[in-house]
Amino acid sequence: MSLTDEATGTRAVTSTKSSPARRSRRAAEARAGYAFLAPWLLGFFLLTAGPMLASLYLAFTNYNMFAPPKWVGLDNFIQLFNDPRYIQSVKVTGIYVLVGTPIKLASALAVAMLLNNRRRGQGAYRSIFYAPSLIGASVSIAIVWKAMFIDDGIVDQIGQFFGRDAGGWVGDPSMTMPMMILLTVWQFGAPMVIFLAGLKQIPTELYEAAEMDGAGSARKFLRITLPMLSPVLFFNLLLETIHSFQIFGSAFIISNGTGGPAGSTMFYTLYLYLRGFTDFRMGYASAMAWVLVVAVGLITFIFFKTSKQWVHYSGETK
Repeated sequence: MSLTDEATGTRAVTSTKSSPARRSRRAAEARAGYAFLAPWLLGFFLLTAGPMLASLYLAFTNYNMFAPPKWVGLDNFIQLFNDPRYIQSVKVTGIYVLVGTPIKLASALAVAMLLNNRRRGQGAYRSIFYAPSLIGASVSIAIVWKAMFIDDGIVDQIGQFFGRDAGGWVGDPSMTMPMMILLTVWQFGAPMVIFLAGLKQIPTELYEAAEMDGAGSARKFLRITLPMLSPVLFFNLLLETIHSFQIFGSAFIISNGTGGPAGSTMFYTLYLYLRGFTDFRMGYASAMAWVLVVAVGLITFIFFKTSKQWVHYSGETK
């Protein structure tokens, strides 16, 4: 055997002898990794995946929480579309999503563009505009909002000062939806910050070149800002749409858990709660939940499919 062979052989023997130790070390690292993942895995299977599968089963049953569930097949889903209150909840939620989400995003983008300019106290302005989003749709904010819009509340008093008839928005079916939309628009801080980060990434050279070509503010916005900001706009649109479907706390507080007046605040999740935890029709509520999951999934799929037509990524060639 040559020196080269001997060296090769030695290395081979050394490698063979060290492989069990290496495998043992890898197994120990894998066990440590699974140990660190165990709390998350337990939470996922026990608190997320498990309840989801249970609700999928219950959606095909008649279950009132006090007796074993009875299999009824598609009866719950058939009853949904023959339920006037369910149809009302779909309409109310649809209006809220279709009107509230664009207004919220437009407000967030407008304020982000204002804050993108260098000015004194810029950090303070950003903090002030972002502050409502830190509070979120909490119970305390819903209580304050309701107090502002009830009879003889501050909004009613201001309206009377300018000649509006006395009466709060909370008890007026025609004004409850604008009130709820104002509440969600007021909390535009989170999408505003994301828009602001996207605006910072747009090269200033593009605007300088557009100015040299004589482009005005509107043309620069349509030809530069929107196309360069389209990935951020897509992200915010998708996120805020999903959040709008999940509205519950503020609607529950403002309507006292009834969805009134005249069903004007009967949002989808509120009606789901009433069916499940007031009427104890858990099977029916589970069916509602899965219809919502499928609807949001379809909307998300449509967003991703259509995004190829208007979302432009930096460096992308077509």
